[in-house]
Amino acid sequence: MSIKVSESTGYGPNSQMSLFGYIVALLIVLVLLPAVPVLALAWLVWRVLFAENEEEHSFEQWRRGRESERPPSGS
Repeated sequence: MSIKVSESTGYGPNSQMSLFGYIVALLIVLVLLPAVPVLALAWLVWRVLFAENEEEHSFEQWRRGRESERPPSGS
């Protein structure tokens, strides 16, 4: 039993290959979906126990810091 996938002519989408890709993607998602709670729990444990308490910097904090370093205008 041979199932042939048609060759692309380059003029349009190859629907058979697109369908195959969607099926493979769906299978990958279904296999990895049960791992999401485990990964989320591992991430939370890492953040609580092992991650350093570094303050996340935002652009606003950077801008406020730069304004305080500038000399006053007119000098």
